[in-house]
Amino acid sequence: MKTVTVLGSTGSVGTQTLDILSGQRDRYAVHALVAGRNYTLLAEQARAFGAKLAVIADESRHAALAEALAGSGVETACGAPAVVAAAGERVDWTMAAITGAAGLPATLAAIKRGGAVAFANKEALICAGDLMLQAVAEAGATLLPVDSEHNAIFQAMADGNRDAIESITLTASGGPFRTATREEMARARPEQALKHPVWSMGAKISIDSATMMNKGLEVIEAARLFNLPSAAIAVLIHPQSVIHGMVHYRDGSVLAQLGSPDMRVPIAHTLGWPQRLSTPAKRLDLAAVGKLTFEAPDLERFPALRLARAALEAGGGAPCVLNAANEVAVASFLDRTLGFLDIIAVVNDVMDSIGGEAAGTLDAVLALDARARVLAAQACTRRALAAA
Repeated sequence: MKTVTVLGSTGSVGTQTLDILSGQRDRYAVHALVAGRNYTLLAEQARAFGAKLAVIADESRHAALAEALAGSGVETACGAPAVVAAAGERVDWTMAAITGAAGLPATLAAIKRGGAVAFANKEALICAGDLMLQAVAEAGATLLPVDSEHNAIFQAMADGNRDAIESITLTASGGPFRTATREEMARARPEQALKHPVWSMGAKISIDSATMMNKGLEVIEAARLFNLPSAAIAVLIHPQSVIHGMVHYRDGSVLAQLGSPDMRVPIAHTLGWPQRLSTPAKRLDLAAVGKLTFEAPDLERFPALRLARAALEAGGGAPCVLNAANEVAVASFLDRTLGFLDIIAVVNDVMDSIGGEAAGTLDAVLALDARARVLAAQACTRRALAAA
């Protein structure tokens, strides 16, 4: 039996991870489950999987969680220190799926513990890539990418010939506004932006997909994971979302990973790695798909890609600033206080204000993240007042 901890168990990736684990109870035992605020679902999960520990980040919800788990034998805890402590407890495999920069301390704690860490929290690697990779090397941990595109690249590199790689390609569906004009996007409301044409995801990542900031963040993530420069990482719009990533080798070969657009496939790959597990995911039927189409991204309608590459090339703390400003702007859009096109405008404003300041320690990263959030909130307020 392998022991498992799920950080972010009540979110989209967390619930799908538990869906996979429900069919593998003879192979995996859940040690700890960590959630942000949804104590009701966390309690249900902890009881269903016989977890040893359930941690809620929101301290105001701890009493309700403890009451819901009374008599179950499940230990409970709350608050940010408890989240980090749970992540650092020794298990064989950890799913790091706490959304945003908030997941960075817990993800680092899991890495420093050693073992296998499957991470769906791309923001942690984007904000503190050098720190994370250094921790991986020092602890002898195994970092397994869960994002479908990076997992695809990871699989296509399985033969170990990394020295022969010329470049990689990350695919993107294009999101709900792939064919929309800038004028149409300017009028977009949250409910429209949340309607992803292919994937079922959480709210924040759905908005990032609509702006294509998600793909920009994935370019930065790929550069960190696979030690590649920006110029060696291409992005291709592929509306069918069948090909998730491609690796181009110097002999002219291109290896691609294909599959139905279901996050349970990459989750199961990281859980079973280096073996493969069965999943209930729909099997790919290419005859039914009929055709696969591709197009270059439009950087005029989707400037987030260009901005993310600029942050990657600037280095230092620029990717951290990019991510922090984007998180604040997306939250403002979801709260209906900011226009859709203003999301990237706010990020650009903050990037211009701070630039690529160095952030070589966790404290420096967190301080830069906090500073960028303040500036982003101010920029959101200015734009909201201007639009009123």
